[in-house]
Formats: sequence, C-alpha cells, structure tokens
Amino acid sequence: MGEIDAAPRDDELFGFMRDFRRFVEVALQRFGDDESDGESLRQAVSGHLGIGARGLPVVSEVVPPHRVVDADIALAALAGEDPGARIVGVAGDMRHHMTFGDLLQVGGPWGGGVRVGQVDYAQLPTGPGPEDRRQVVSSGVHLFHLDGTPVVVRVQGVAPQYGREDALVEVVAPERSVAEAVIDRVRALMDERSVLRGQIITFASDPYGRGMAGITFVERPSLSAEDVVLPDGVLDRIRAHVVGIGEQREHLRVHGQHLKRGVLLYGAPGTGKTHTVRHLLSSTPGTTAVLLSGGSLEHIHSAAKVARAHQPAIVVLEDCDLIAEDRSFAIGPQPLLFEVLDTLDGLDADADVAFLLTTNRVADLEIALAQRPGRVDLAVEIPLPDEVGRLALYRLYAAQLFTEDALAAAAARSEGTPASFAKELVRRAVLHAALAGTAPSDEHLAAALDQLLSDSEVLTRSLLGVAGDAGWSGEEGGFDEGGPGERGPGGPDERGEPGAGSAMLGPGPVPRPGRMPGVYRGGRGVGWFAYAPRAGGRPRA
Repeated sequence: MGEIDAAPRDDELFGFMRDFRRFVEVALQRFGDDESDGESLRQAVSGHLGIGARGLPVVSEVVPPHRVVDADIALAALAGEDPGARIVGVAGDMRHHMTFGDLLQVGGPWGGGVRVGQVDYAQLPTGPGPEDRRQVVSSGVHLFHLDGTPVVVRVQGVAPQYGREDALVEVVAPERSVAEAVIDRVRALMDERSVLRGQIITFASDPYGRGMAGITFVERPSLSAEDVVLPDGVLDRIRAHVVGIGEQREHLRVHGQHLKRGVLLYGAPGTGKTHTVRHLLSSTPGTTAVLLSGGSLEHIHSAAKVARAHQPAIVVLEDCDLIAEDRSFAIGPQPLLFEVLDTLDGLDADADVAFLLTTNRVADLEIALAQRPGRVDLAVEIPLPDEVGRLALYRLYAAQLFTEDALAAAAARSEGTPASFAKELVRRAVLHAALAGTAPSDEHLAAALDQLLSDSEVLTRSLLGVAGDAGWSGEEGGFDEGGPGERGPGGPDERGEPGAGSAMLGPGPVPRPGRMPGVYRGGRGVGWFAYAPRAGGRPRA
C-alpha cells in the first residue's frame, strides 16, 4: 500500500472552506438562529450611509461626565432636523468594551458580527429640583441626515464599572470633513443649550445630592441685603465690583475695559464671608456659578472652562489659603497653586467672570495671588461685628423671640464674637427652652450666653471663631489667656516674636518680608513647633 499524502493542496483546502461556509449559510437560512436573526450593525450603518462603513474613518469626541446631558441634548437637536432619523442599539456585551470602529470591523465567516439591539438609557439630573431630570442615551447609534448628508453617531455613556470614566461620541460619515463638522455642531449646541448655564454647581460628588457623576447641583440661595450684617458701605463695595460690573458689561466693553475680576474676602472665621457670597449668588439670577472648596479646589481648570463657556459666571474659591499659601511655607512643588494662578491669568480680559475668594488667613496667601492686579483687584475685610452689628445679628437670628433689652444686653456682653457665635447663641437659647418645655424667653437667652462665655466652653468659642481663646500657652495641653495676637505667656510680643513660654521652630506669627503688616497668622498652623514647659526653659522638639 502506497503512502497517503496527508497534506492536501491549497486549492483543495480553500475549496472545502468555501463549501463549508456555503453550508453554514444555507443551514442558518433554513433553520434560523437567534444569534443571527435581525440586522447586523455594519449592515445598518452601511445601508444608511450608502457606502461600505468598514473602511470609513471614525471621528471621536470625549465628553466629561458633567456634560453628558448637554451632549444628549445637542445630538437630539441635530437628529431632530431629519424626520426620518432613527436610533438603534448595539446587542451583546461587546458594546461596553469596543470602539465604534472595532464594532464595524467585527464579522463572522457568513457576514454576521455585532447585531442591532436595544438602546440603553439612563436618567440624569438637569438641576437641583427632584423634577429636574432627563432620560439620556447611554448606549446607542443615531442614524440621520444633516444638510442632506447621511451621518451616523454612536454614543457611549460613562461606565466606571467598565473602566470608562468619560462618555464618548463617535461619528462616521461618507467624508471625514462631514464627520468633523458634526462634532463642531455638537460642541456649539452643547454650549448653547447646556443645562449648566445659569445653575449653581459644585465639583463635589454627593451620593445623596442632585448631581450627575462629577458635579452636584445646588439650589440658588435667597438672601437679601437686609440679611447681611456688615459695616456701612462694605456690602455696597463688594456688590459694585461683582454685580455692578456685570450689569455694565456692554458699556465697559465698548470703552475697552476688562470684565474679568477677582474679589478677596478675608477676615476671622465666622464673620460672614460665606454668608456674603450666598447673598451675591442670590443677587445674580441667571448667572452660572461654580463653588469650589476643600478637595474640590483641584477642579479649578474645569470650573474655569464652565465659567468661560457659560458667561456671565462666578467662580467661588472657599478657603483658598488651603492651596494658595505663600510658597515659602511649602516643601516641594505645589501644582495646585500653580493651576489656580494659571487659571486666573488664563481667562480673557473681556470674559464676564468674577472670581470670589475667601480666606481666614490672608497673611498666608501667595503674594502673587493676593497682590497682583488682574488676579485679585479688590480685597475687602469682613471684620468682627461691633456692638451695633452684634445687636443686628441677634435681631436677625432671634426672629422676635426675645425682648429688645435682652438682645441689647447680649450684644454688650459678647464683645469680640463673630456672626457664627450669635447664630449659635440663639439656637442654644431655643434649645434650653425646648428642654424646659416652655417658650423661649429672655432668661433662656441669658443662660445660653452664660454657658457659652463660661470657662468650660473655651474650645467651643474658639471653634466658633472667637479670638482670644485658642492661643498656645506654652504649657502642655494649655491655652494662652492672652489669645492670638496678644502678648502673653505663649503669644507673640509686640515685635511679633514668640512669647517667653514658647519657642517656634516653624513658621509662626513673625512678620516676613512682603507679608501684610499687622495681620496675625492665626488658625491652622504650618510647619513644626517646639515649646518649653515653663518660661525660660529650653525648647525641645
């Protein structure tokens, strides 16, 4: 028996493969198959475009999470121009992992591949109210004609579970220039019809708030000028710079004056800086506002982009000293500080954007931020209220719960206390009355004030922003009776040097070149400190 050649020739092998493919096609047509029933995605796209889609370029646009609703609105507007527009979904799990170009390349030996399937939707907020919602496409393909030319737009929503932190819009058209024009139209409509325009948002994720991934919508406050207790003329100066410039924008532009402005509100904790900001937001309906504080300050670039796109706008940087301290205090680079400085410089001069910065530690601010025109061009101190101011605060918070004599007595006794102290005092008085089972009376107000002014409430007063209660005494665990800025066992002397009871090895309240004179650097400390347990002792680390 002769040897059998086990290796068939190429033409015989290819012939067998063609016959087998034909066999599979006939079997599927005859008996059907759930996986191959219906239209393939490539067939749907190619049929709409009138040309094979497999070799066409795909033009993509990354959409950040806070602009997903804007993109959906823009695409709906474009597709709405074509009465014959339709939207289809993508079947199978591959839709979560593959780009549009990849999906159009996928195919089986009988011309199958990814099938047309269901459209995926998600509901996302469009404002702070519970009724402010929109159903957006999170996975789908729009097929429509734009100016007579067929285009196909695939949408992939944000899906962190699949490693996708941003949304993606992908466009295919017979010509690449047409696809690029579609992306340009989408961008323009996103800005024009954005749900962020005129809203107050914060780049802080709140799982219980009204927000989409990356932002939270905030209800616009309602706070009249009568609700803001400041010395005469202070609020008028601030309003003129923030609100007044915006109201005169056209007049200023005609005469070549810049609109971008920066306002710094500084003062001791609890004096009403944030309260003033809330009034300004209340006074500017229709103005887009972005609130940044704490960790969300890292989103300064995104905030500036929102402000630039949705003018007029206000960007609020609460406690900006957290990231904008004088660079002499820092060890190593401070990229977040540089981002803030670059952002304040980067906006066009005619941009109707107001930056509102607040700080409890103005002396610690980076000099380039606090003193260079164009970054901050108005600095206003929000001071501790005097007796007249304290009385006005008690009237505001007490809401006619106590007599005028009781309120006046409380105002006289609470010298050196900020607005936050007044608010807490009234609350405690009402609480004392509730625990006693009676209506609030002057006695409850006096008892609450006695409690807050007692030695047992030293730390509470400090946390409420009362000066003179949190100075370090030089004794382990002790407080300086002289308080911050006063000469005492542990406070700085008249030259700004540490008192006899302490020796500071790190940055302290010692005046530095270029620092604002006469401003005590209180609040949070920076650097390392050493202290001696008694006057004249040697410092120890």
